[in-house]
Amino acid sequence: MKRIASLLICMALHGGGLATAQSPAVPPGDWMTFNRTLAGDRFSPVSEINRDNVARLRPVCTYTLPEVVSLQTGPLVIDGTMYFTSESTSYAIDASNCTEKWRRVLTVSRPSLSGAHRGLAYLDGMLFRGTSDAHVVALDAKDGQTKWDVALDIDGPGVAITMAPIAYDNKVFVGNAGGDQVGVTGHVYALDAGTGRTVWRFDAVPNTDNARTTWGNPHDKPLSGGGFWTSFTLDTARRLLYAPAGNPAPDFDLAMRPGKNLYTNSVLAIDIDTGKMVAYNQIVPNDFHDWDVDSPPALVTTRSGRRLVLSANKDGVLSVLDRDHNLAVVYQQPTTTRLNITSPLSRTHDVRFCPGILGGSEWNGASYDPTLNLIFVGAVDWCASVRVQATDAPVPAQGALWFGAETPVEKIQDPVEQARGRVTAFDADTGAVRWKFQTARPVNAAVTPTAGGLVFTADLGGRFYAFDATTGRVLWQYETGQSTGGGIVTYLTNGGQRVAIASGMKSPIWPGAADASRIVIFGLGSAR
Repeated sequence: MKRIASLLICMALHGGGLATAQSPAVPPGDWMTFNRTLAGDRFSPVSEINRDNVARLRPVCTYTLPEVVSLQTGPLVIDGTMYFTSESTSYAIDASNCTEKWRRVLTVSRPSLSGAHRGLAYLDGMLFRGTSDAHVVALDAKDGQTKWDVALDIDGPGVAITMAPIAYDNKVFVGNAGGDQVGVTGHVYALDAGTGRTVWRFDAVPNTDNARTTWGNPHDKPLSGGGFWTSFTLDTARRLLYAPAGNPAPDFDLAMRPGKNLYTNSVLAIDIDTGKMVAYNQIVPNDFHDWDVDSPPALVTTRSGRRLVLSANKDGVLSVLDRDHNLAVVYQQPTTTRLNITSPLSRTHDVRFCPGILGGSEWNGASYDPTLNLIFVGAVDWCASVRVQATDAPVPAQGALWFGAETPVEKIQDPVEQARGRVTAFDADTGAVRWKFQTARPVNAAVTPTAGGLVFTADLGGRFYAFDATTGRVLWQYETGQSTGGGIVTYLTNGGQRVAIASGMKSPIWPGAADASRIVIFGLGSAR
């Protein structure tokens, strides 16, 4: 009976399973893209696990990867199978009992600098992923066999694909990372889903239009930046792709790249048929803090009927944009500590600012609960201090990191003991803060609301939380024992609703410990 009730609620919320105005219908019990739907709100209409019974949530099974990685994957769940990735491997397991179905290891020519990979796209029985050496690969979802493997035309040192693509209308939409590296610029591709052929390419640092004049680089300083390292979203009714472009490089030295540096640090709206940009908002202009516009832009329609884009980024701000008015800012609200945000950096001494280069919201962005009209954002509360390099400092080799800082990278952030996190709920129409919660360690994991009145997330200290979505009260907490920065998804199996977490993020730059990387699946235990 509980499952029937859950399905009835799903149908009520989603028009009986019909497509919404902006995203095709997703079966209520599945999780079909990085953020569940192409619109990217992360909301699950399943309500079997709710405020009244979440205290009974218990681990059902665990899948331990045969590698310890910087696990940032956003799992997909389709027809009872869970699919996820590491940088080197694609996995499929039974979503009810964690039994491995298949595993496919990539052969690549070079690793990425981050060692991270954020997941897959799915379309018509096929899975699509990027690689650390700038290939896109199509796999058969049944057995993981490679259907095609294409190298992008920008392959070279520093170019990697770490994002989870999305797929729609026989196209795969994907972009490349590497914008912090010398000579690497970001590009968005639409590939033919059947063959991997490039349908169109959009360049974040354009070669021909007026935006190129916004780069005042000296002749010997290469244009660099605008990487795409997190997932995209899609308004299928208007056939617009929304893509978050990252920071320009060198990250801290404005003198090496004077001007607005378009179209870095922007939310871009791109026509999916032509590849032409129809609107943009450079949310962080003249960036000198490494404040990427980096998280997937969530497309929502609020209770009052406003069509918005939610963009929570490394600048520690939730920027809410108007989809009906050329991506104009509707409101902005801080999500973490902001300090010295306009103070210029110096070549003679360190300047401290918040959020730091590992602050704000990272690869998991804002989510939205349409039943409560609330936006939820997880963030990192961690500051940094930087001294800019000398004006005659040499440019590193092609593909090497190019921060433009005299301060050693490992000493830029405040001591790790000071790193904290936040989860904040905002009224979607007004931006008013409804509640906030400070965590003992940064929040990089996904923030996932459900029709059961819950919000799930986790911090890098290994704490997995279920909040009351209305009040922010912690209703359930589980110690994973692993630094957690990956996806959190919920779905239906024959045994009822399940919640799964990608836990165990072994990273040289993020606090927290991981002696294994795991998918842990939870379900309701019996009442006592």
